Amino acid sequence: MNVLTILRKTGALLENDHFVLTSGKHSPVYINKDAMYPHTAKASKVGKLFAQKFIKTTIDVVVAPALGGIILSQWTAYHLSKLKKKEILGVYTEKTPEKNQIFTRGYDKFVKGKRVLVVEDLTTTGGSVLKVIKSVKEHGGKVVAVGVMVNRDPKNVNSKTMGVPFYSLDELVTENFQPDKCPMCKKKTPINTSVGHGKKFLEGKH
Repeated sequence: MNVLTILRKTGALLENDHFVLTSGKHSPVYINKDAMYPHTAKASKVGKLFAQKFIKTTIDVVVAPALGGIILSQWTAYHLSKLKKKEILGVYTEKTPEKNQIFTRGYDKFVKGKRVLVVEDLTTTGGSVLKVIKSVKEHGGKVVAVGVMVNRDPKNVNSKTMGVPFYSLDELVTENFQPDKCPMCKKKTPINTSVGHGKKFLEGKH
């Protein structure tokens, strides 16, 4: 079972509608990853897919950005530990008011001098991942690879732009539009207000 199938089965992959993304762009497709996380067996399966992908990479710690990334880091570390028959830790960074990703709770001590796998659920611009990589390096860790569940822009988010080996379990490339150029807006297709940023977008128009 691949990641997009898991997302569809849990109602996390929404298609053929009119969504507003975090970036403010409009899209016919939305991944509501939070809909998958309550299904622990499915979230575990995603962690196992990551673990299988990195079975040949020497890893000491898995790091992810909070919030959803916490679940992925735990399951990935759990399955890597089982596959490699040694303990691999799972920790996370947290977002500051300035939107950086930093280690709190003393977790920085777990990355110093260690080989780190960074995992993330979705990448659209790769911004969060780059901030996690920076924090790991600042605390003396070595990022050996990045793994993301779904990459929405493989052309601009890849090993070259990340500066480290970068892999995605799946890709989902859709054409997204600026509001003033959105064909769905021109057709007056109602904006979905239950997921994404549609409600905020419509409130801003009044």
